[in-house]
Amino acid sequence: MTDQPRITTCLWFDRGGLEAAELYCSVIPDSEITGVTGSTPDIPGRQEGVPLEVHFRLGDQHYVVLNGGPLFPLTEAVSIQVLVDDQAELDRIWSALLEGGSESQCGWLKDRFGLSWQIVPRRFVELMSGEDEAARERVVRQMLTMIKLDIAPLETAAAGSVDA
Repeated sequence: MTDQPRITTCLWFDRGGLEAAELYCSVIPDSEITGVTGSTPDIPGRQEGVPLEVHFRLGDQHYVVLNGGPLFPLTEAVSIQVLVDDQAELDRIWSALLEGGSESQCGWLKDRFGLSWQIVPRRFVELMSGEDEAARERVVRQMLTMIKLDIAPLETAAAGSVDA
């Protein structure tokens, strides 16, 4: 862990940070655990056998999970957004992160550790970046009917053929 980045997002977990980081690194391409810091007896509230910190990288973003106990639970106020290239990648990542978690709406889910994710197809970003305001409005209306985003209906909405 000598090459730590200058800026890292810290996620406070009760416990289970190593298991979470292992899951995230297995699901997101080009990701790895970069270090694990053990706990010591003099840390207040330490959890024996649970690493204090788990450092990992998802793509080019660096994170550290702090197994700090139940004082500060995760909320939807912080989420990780993943841009995906196609529906197959979206479906794969969604299914893996959703296992034991819960779905929300508009491409949001909460994994079994309580961390919120937004799984967003690049095509949605492209559709929302277009100059046609009416098309963008139709895409948003269609997106608001979805839990997991589905590219085909979003494209249909952009083209002007939407029933939503």
